[in-house]
Amino acid sequence: PLLASAHENGCICLWSIQGNLVKELLPFSKYPSVPLTALCTDISTKMLLAGSKEGHIMRWSIDSFLEDPQNSKNQIKEELCWRAHSTEVVDLFHEEEKNVVVTASIDGSVRLWHAVNGCYLGYFGQPRKFELSDISRLILPCDVNNFPAIIKEESKQMEKKLFEYPLMLDRDK
Repeated sequence: PLLASAHENGCICLWSIQGNLVKELLPFSKYPSVPLTALCTDISTKMLLAGSKEGHIMRWSIDSFLEDPQNSKNQIKEELCWRAHSTEVVDLFHEEEKNVVVTASIDGSVRLWHAVNGCYLGYFGQPRKFELSDISRLILPCDVNNFPAIIKEESKQMEKKLFEYPLMLDRDK
């Protein structure tokens, strides 16, 4: 068993029950690190979810790492990041049977998201029923304008490379 803690610098620490630091995670995104305000896992501990002060939700795959933390091939992979609220996320949980994530913000809104792709499903208090089977609709809440970003391993390696582009004047543009 491990204990996960979220920190002000945007990092997640995984601890053994003896109090030893096992792993430190820093979310990979184009945004600067912001304080993390909420953490949860699914019941089978295959995924770890974190909410941030700026309203983002991040999802990691942790199942292979938990099977054998000593094996360097078994890494924790960040898979998805999306903007769930325009303000701080204060709580979140994963409902495994329906495969949805419920998020709550300091603005008082409680929203429902598809856990696999971060697709917005609705909010608590809406006049219509939640349509959990139709995840093909690409809609967003009125205060969010970014669609979920799938994190690929290649993008991490591309980010580390430094590219130098000379400035060139193009009069046609």
